[in-house]
Amino acid sequence: MSNPVYGKQAKRSSNVEKKPVLIWLLVIAFIAFLVWTPFQVALFNGQMLEFEKPLFWAIALSSILLFLWIANYYKSFKLAEQRDWLPVAVLLLPITYLLSYFGAASHYLAMNMVLIECLYAIMFIISIYLLQDRRANSIIQTTIMTVAYLIVGFGYLNWFGHGKLAGTLVAWFSNAVLNGKYTDAVMTDSNGLRLTSVFQYANTYAAFLMAFLFAAVFCLTRSKKWYGKAIHAFMLVPIILSLLLTLSRGGLVMLPVVFVLLLLFLKPAKQILWVVYCAIAGVASLAISKEVTDLGLQLNQNFEAGKAAKGWAFLLIVSVVVAVIGWIIQAFIAPKLEQGLTKASAKKLANLWIPIGSVIVVGVVAFLLIGTNVRNVLPQNMSTRLENINFNQHSVLERITFYKDGMKVVGDYPVLGAGGGAWAALYEKYQNNPYTSRQAHNFFVQYLLEVGIVGFVIFMAFILFIFYKYIRGYIKTDEDGKNSHFLYLILALSLLLHSILDFNMSYVFIGILVFIGLGGMAAAMESQPLRKFSWKTEGAGWIYSLVIGICGVVVLITSVRFVQASNAGLEARKISQISTSYEEIKAPLDKDLKIRHNHPDSVVLLSSLYQSVYKQTQNDDFYNASYSLLTDALKKEPYNKSMINRLMTNYQLKNEQGKAYDLLVSNASKFNWDIDWYEKMIAQGFELGYTALGKGDTAAKDKYFKEGINAFEKVQAGLKHLATLPKEQLAGRPFANSPAMILNAGKMYYMTNQLDKATATLKLGLQQDLSDPTNREIAHWYVAALQKQGSNDQAILDQLIKADPTEKEQIAKLVQINF
Repeated sequence: MSNPVYGKQAKRSSNVEKKPVLIWLLVIAFIAFLVWTPFQVALFNGQMLEFEKPLFWAIALSSILLFLWIANYYKSFKLAEQRDWLPVAVLLLPITYLLSYFGAASHYLAMNMVLIECLYAIMFIISIYLLQDRRANSIIQTTIMTVAYLIVGFGYLNWFGHGKLAGTLVAWFSNAVLNGKYTDAVMTDSNGLRLTSVFQYANTYAAFLMAFLFAAVFCLTRSKKWYGKAIHAFMLVPIILSLLLTLSRGGLVMLPVVFVLLLLFLKPAKQILWVVYCAIAGVASLAISKEVTDLGLQLNQNFEAGKAAKGWAFLLIVSVVVAVIGWIIQAFIAPKLEQGLTKASAKKLANLWIPIGSVIVVGVVAFLLIGTNVRNVLPQNMSTRLENINFNQHSVLERITFYKDGMKVVGDYPVLGAGGGAWAALYEKYQNNPYTSRQAHNFFVQYLLEVGIVGFVIFMAFILFIFYKYIRGYIKTDEDGKNSHFLYLILALSLLLHSILDFNMSYVFIGILVFIGLGGMAAAMESQPLRKFSWKTEGAGWIYSLVIGICGVVVLITSVRFVQASNAGLEARKISQISTSYEEIKAPLDKDLKIRHNHPDSVVLLSSLYQSVYKQTQNDDFYNASYSLLTDALKKEPYNKSMINRLMTNYQLKNEQGKAYDLLVSNASKFNWDIDWYEKMIAQGFELGYTALGKGDTAAKDKYFKEGINAFEKVQAGLKHLATLPKEQLAGRPFANSPAMILNAGKMYYMTNQLDKATATLKLGLQQDLSDPTNREIAHWYVAALQKQGSNDQAILDQLIKADPTEKEQIAKLVQINF
């Protein structure tokens, strides 16, 4: 059957022939962008000052790519087919983020996400047209695979202790190199060392590796050159072994799911080859996994050239063996296999049997590795991770909690969402327990709460339409048509599915790959003419090019200015560490805030500078400047804890303790599980109430004591809630009563004549060691509360008298006081 899609592509490629210089300039620039990006924005998640500059440069460069696209395609742009409307539809994605910006929980983070979505839209627009050209498509696929293999190699350089060498190789164009090494290319957590390569997060690297494992197998089975077969077969072991070294349970769980789904697209002969290649490479990887793991663990502690050479030898020799086997199979066995299964492939549902069988095999293997001692063939750290795969495992329970909390945000911001970066800004308000996670660990939940139902429906309709039309076209096209753009399906499907379990899409490089994947799928999708509504005039191209050209100019100017602002913010931070000069620090901060009026880091630093000068000079101009800066910024960043704390400090400089406390109380609901926040509320509530009591201001005393007591009771309610969590789930940050908190709450209960509550509260803090002043004071008020109720605790009283013989008289006096 002929390929209906490629007939249309041939017509459109005529524009390429007319402007070979421009089109190849676009191809070269696009390739350079793909090579540069992983080492610049692979680790950016939109929330840290250090990562802003490379992000904004990437957005600026993408705008330049967009202008090259306009120069090539403005005349060939039509609105005659379904596919033609996708470059228009993709603009709705940044538009929905722009709409959510106006009611965003953090305007700073929301603006970053608007720009990131513009970057993704640009990647999609360029890809959908550029990848319709056969030569450009081939070159870009080769580039993508080359970049992926370089990232895998970069990971091994770090794993085998060559961190300095790896850092030197990329230091000239990467901002992630610190002290000569790429930051956290091998990360450390409670599980030990985990390989991350350029991503700094093992689970995202696992998602990347999963996608490119299948991409490598696909490229192996379609390669016609002997060296192509050898290279892709050679990379199978490094990729699988890297996946094991990430210790990512999510990667191992999603791997068979994606594998089976991809098998459904293949004919039986190709399915068998995929299974065989994965099996061979998997067994080979497991065979050397212990040695490579142990050597890597040792080399990251203490480098020895001999051990590094041994690690490389294991990896390279086994990879070469697998490459030879893969080349032999593909060169001699694969053609005969495909010929022998020609009739079987023609049968209905023939492509279902092997995927079904694969599900059974995967189930058996999973049982053996998770439920039996077979997992002991793996290194200890991998075996332990596999042993803990279950639905009651803490990371699973925590993710479920994240998703539930995310839906609470959706409930409060249902239509347009809470803006880009909303989870990072809001999670402390909505969290079920005191975990720390600035990511929701689910791209789709995070997208929904950021742009609301409207934006989410638009996004899902966009990607599902592309998948649907691509699959329709894939079924109808010939073998060459199937192979031409299948790599893009692999990337988009693998990365999006894994993003159900993690925040891969918060890494901009992963997002770029996904949108290039979607663009590649759209380039080959089944595209039907629009009979009822069609714009076939040249004007459509001019209008569209003008609109996105203007948008591109705005994005370019904005991103370049943000680069300047980031430079200024970083300069101010650097100066503040080595200088106390007001003028030197303030100058770059003014430059940053002139461009980004509410940039949190610069607002906090400048306000602290104003406050420092005010303390030295007592000049109210500096106090007022700090106050105005903070109050204006908090209108756009109402959930920024650092700004709120800085404003409280501002009030305290003027001894306006009441205003500082009111600010503390009014913002408490934003940080429901911050025990330090509660402790300050309770301590300051007592101090202010006690001061008001001394002045005879009963109303103020009651107000402050009531607020302090409410804070304490929220802590007790929180502790009861934490006790209901499954035992396997980690509670998160410390959340417990402190002696000072118990003492202050007990005093407030006592002074408001809630003696039974005072007794119960103070009893919580009783300790055997009464040499500590706080412990002794808790016992002192505890006995007083009992005696005021006509009771006593003689044992505690005796201990107090032993520590201080005057305690009996002091307690008696306290009992006589009527508050």
